[in-house]
Amino acid sequence: MAKKNAKKKTAKKTAKTTECKPRTKTQIIAGIADDTGLSRKEVTSVFDSMTGMIKKDLGNRGPGVFTVPGLMKVKKKIVPRRPARKNVFLPLLNETRDIPAKPARKAVKVTPLKALKEMV
Repeated sequence: MAKKNAKKKTAKKTAKTTECKPRTKTQIIAGIADDTGLSRKEVTSVFDSMTGMIKKDLGNRGPGVFTVPGLMKVKKKIVPRRPARKNVFLPLLNETRDIPAKPARKAVKVTPLKALKEMV
């Protein structure tokens, strides 16, 4: 029995070491500031500027597409409305239901570019 308990403990340790948390906003800004030699205020101003550009491009008067060079393309997609449907059979539940209508909405689609695909 002692051997079984030892195996369980090692399995738990390996599971914890492989987990890593995503970076926080401050960690990202600090890392970029260290790599480029810019101050943290300058890096945050770059991100603020980029946010404004994305807002303009994806807004009502913009082209609807914003490209982060070498990483990804962000697109605005208009999803059309869906009409209501009555007496739809759901096989998993073995019953019929009425599905309500959904209004039209705007969605954001992010597609990775070649360089980002090669990183993963």
